[in-house]
Amino acid sequence: MKSTEQNDRRSFLRKGLGIAAVASTVTALKAFQTDSVEETGEKVKLLSPEGEIVEIDKAYLKPVPEVHIPPAQAREGIPNKRFVMVIDLARCKNLRKCHDACEAMHHCGPEKEFLKILKMQDNKLASPYWQPTMCFHCDEPPCVKVCPVDATYKRSDGIVLIDTDRCIGCRFCMVACPYTARTFDWSEPAIPLEIAHQHYSPETSVPAKKGTVSKCDFCPDMVRKGEMPHCVTACPNGVFYFGDEYEDAVSNGDETVRLSELLRDRAGYRLHEDLGTKPRVYYLPPVNRSFPFEDDEFSKQTDHDHEN
Repeated sequence: MKSTEQNDRRSFLRKGLGIAAVASTVTALKAFQTDSVEETGEKVKLLSPEGEIVEIDKAYLKPVPEVHIPPAQAREGIPNKRFVMVIDLARCKNLRKCHDACEAMHHCGPEKEFLKILKMQDNKLASPYWQPTMCFHCDEPPCVKVCPVDATYKRSDGIVLIDTDRCIGCRFCMVACPYTARTFDWSEPAIPLEIAHQHYSPETSVPAKKGTVSKCDFCPDMVRKGEMPHCVTACPNGVFYFGDEYEDAVSNGDETVRLSELLRDRAGYRLHEDLGTKPRVYYLPPVNRSFPFEDDEFSKQTDHDHEN
C-alpha cells in the first residue's frame, strides 16, 4: 500500500510540475558536472528524470531557444493538452503585477488591456472584491462562430487565438463576446521598432496591427517552452493557477494541486455559465480572504453611509 501511494504521488507531481519549467531538467542536472558555472543564489525547483523534486541554482539552467511559430502552425494546438486556468479571488489584492506583466510582454499601450482587475460587489451589503478578468477561451466561443474570415479560431488544446493577418477589423467578434475581453487597435500601435519588424505570430499577439482585434492569448509561446503565462508568474500572492485539464493538475508556481479537487473543495465556478459558452477560466469564491479589501472610493462611500 505504501509503495502504491508513493507511486501515485510521484506520478501526480510529475504531471503537475510538467506544467512549470521542467523542459531543461536533464540539461540542468548534467550541468552539475562542470565547475564553470557561477551560482546566483536563486533556487528553482525541477523534476528529475526519476520523478523526484530537486532544487538547484538557477545558473545551471540553460535557456530554451526561441522558436518562431508562424500563423499556419499556430492554428495547431499543443498535442495532448487541454489548458485551463483557475483564479482564487480570496488572494487578489489588486497589486496589478499580473496586469503590468501582461502589458509589458504583449507590448500593450495604455489604451489596450488584455487583463482587467475589476471591483466587484455581489450586493449592497456584501463586501467588494477584486476580480481579474481576461479572455476565457470558451469551449463554445461565440467570437469564433461570427468571424467571417476565420481569423478567430479555437485550437485543440483549448486556446482561442486571433490571426491578425486574416483579421479585417469588422469587430463582429467584439460584439459577440459576452465578456468584453477583446480590444481594437484604432491607430498604429506604439511599439519599439525592433518589435514592429519581428515576425508575427498569433501565439505572442506581437506585433499588433492597426485595424485588427487582439486579446489575452494564454501565452502559448511560454507554454511551449514549459513555462507559465506571464500573469501567473508575476503574481506574488498565487492568485492564478494554470495547467492541463487532461493531467488534472494546475499550479500557481508555488504549489501544484489537482484541478478537480480544487474546484470541488473550493466551490469553483465559471462566469455566466448560463450563456453556454463553457469558459476555460474558473473562479474560486472570495471567502476567507488573505487581505482586506482596500479601495479609496469604497472607503469614502462607506464612511458617508455610516454618517447618514
